[in-house]
Amino acid sequence: MQAKTIKGHSIEAIKSAFSESISDNFKPTLAIVFLSIKQDWETVCKIFEDPKIAIFGATTSGEFIDGDIEEGSITVMLLDINPDYFTLKFFETGEKSTFENAKQLGAEGKNTFKNPAFLIVTGWLTEEGENIVEGITAGFGMPAPSKDGVTIFGGMAGDDLSLSGPMVFTKDKSSDKGLLALIIDEDKIEINGIATCGWKAIGTTKTITKSKGNIVYTIDDKPALDMIIKYLGVDYNFSTGNEIVTQIGAYYPLQMEREGVAPVMRTAMLANREDRSLICAGNVPQGSKVKFSLPPDFDAIETVIEECNELKQEHQQEADALIMFSCISRHLSFGILMSEEISQVKQVWDAPMVGFFTYGEFGKSKTGKHEFHNNTCCVVALKEKYNGY
Repeated sequence: MQAKTIKGHSIEAIKSAFSESISDNFKPTLAIVFLSIKQDWETVCKIFEDPKIAIFGATTSGEFIDGDIEEGSITVMLLDINPDYFTLKFFETGEKSTFENAKQLGAEGKNTFKNPAFLIVTGWLTEEGENIVEGITAGFGMPAPSKDGVTIFGGMAGDDLSLSGPMVFTKDKSSDKGLLALIIDEDKIEINGIATCGWKAIGTTKTITKSKGNIVYTIDDKPALDMIIKYLGVDYNFSTGNEIVTQIGAYYPLQMEREGVAPVMRTAMLANREDRSLICAGNVPQGSKVKFSLPPDFDAIETVIEECNELKQEHQQEADALIMFSCISRHLSFGILMSEEISQVKQVWDAPMVGFFTYGEFGKSKTGKHEFHNNTCCVVALKEKYNGY
């Protein structure tokens, strides 16, 4: 399986790069397209009008390709993967719930391949991250996500932090409430990945004493927003009832502690001035034990690279292609260090890479299970096991 990456800030640039990429008789069957919501995805899809080329696409809050970070651009990975080894499925939350759609997706994946892996991107379904994982797992025939469960990696689409509605798309379908899956036959394509963050916890363990879904009302019986402002020594003057607090969420995410497995991160996306609650990019169950996190430094990057190297040594020595989903909060908090992390991850396997900054990530941590994350870097390595044609 061969992979090629192209990028550009205009339709003409992508047309030209695509023409050049196929000039040596390279015949892609799949285009993974990550682009800014400012770009015209429908026109981009028309570039790959060959019916033999499937499209797996999402809008972003920043793109990266082969170690370079882009903004407002179009990034594409072209793969000549055997069409018998993959299929695309698209669902939209509406008449059916996200859980029901995900359950159907899991069942269809199992009916298509004996050992399917699910690479997923979603639209504006931030509150549904856990439901998606649980639905796919249930449809696959397992009672609950487990360490030995079905392979699920991916990310929630972004919209350049406008919070207006990120979108997923394929050739003939798109939705800001969509669930798009690239189902791959793991008997033919080796897929391994890691969800890693490198964040260090700080302070004592605290308890979520009141929450509902992804809204945290109180921590240790104190208003959640006031707790963050006082505990972390930050000060914000909220002039409206609902305010973006990306700096708080980016620098001081919550780590939900679990016994025997790695913590899962939760990022505060919004704050409500009236009830002093925090709206997180993922559910935070009442009773959860949490700690705040220190702002990242080079140690966080070293942890990410170390876990990627462990994955390479223990599970996948080589890769034909890399796909990376990284939380936009990491980009906000890491700043210029972000390019260092992305380039070093690429160097671990030295394979073509495409990725984007997300509103949430799906993947498996080193000691955990496949689940929904925030503020995390999720890396997926693909390698063909047999000759495709």
